[in-house]
Amino acid sequence: MRHLKYHEKKLLRKVNFTTYKSDDGHREQIIRARYYLQDPLDYRKYNNLCGSLRSLAHRLAALDPADPVRRQLESEVLDKLWNMGILKKNREQGAGLSSVERDVTVSAFCRRRLGVVMVRMGMVESVKTAVTFIEQGHVRVGSEVVTDPAYLVTRSMEDYVTWVDSSKIKRSIMQYRDKVDDFDLLP
Repeated sequence: MRHLKYHEKKLLRKVNFTTYKSDDGHREQIIRARYYLQDPLDYRKYNNLCGSLRSLAHRLAALDPADPVRRQLESEVLDKLWNMGILKKNREQGAGLSSVERDVTVSAFCRRRLGVVMVRMGMVESVKTAVTFIEQGHVRVGSEVVTDPAYLVTRSMEDYVTWVDSSKIKRSIMQYRDKVDDFDLLP
């Protein structure tokens, strides 16, 4: 392709051929690339879930603040979202229905995926390698081996994300730290 001439550059300076109104600013592609979402429907599912939670928050906000049903449902929703790890603050720290509107995003759901949690814990360097290890069966949460990279990890389950005992990755980490047991060296 030839280089544009001066007058062509000047005419096309304010025209952007890479961003279209129908793409909504490429937000979906940015999130899919950052969190390595392989299934194209994952973003839409998280987006629909965020919309449902926001509409629930709007309906609860429309109720009378002194209504006991509103207080109970509001506390249940906020506690559930905080336990899942979607909200950054719990009710005691000042979270309310406005934080559901502000903090419940697709990125918040993506940050709770197993691969992203592994990167944040320092188990791997990138989300792509974490997804590869998860699909190959090297990672377990609690006692069960997880092979789905879309597995959402709650706050209480974060401490139980480890390597599978028979994993070569775990063995090489133990050898690096000089913590290999003699029993593990047996074939």
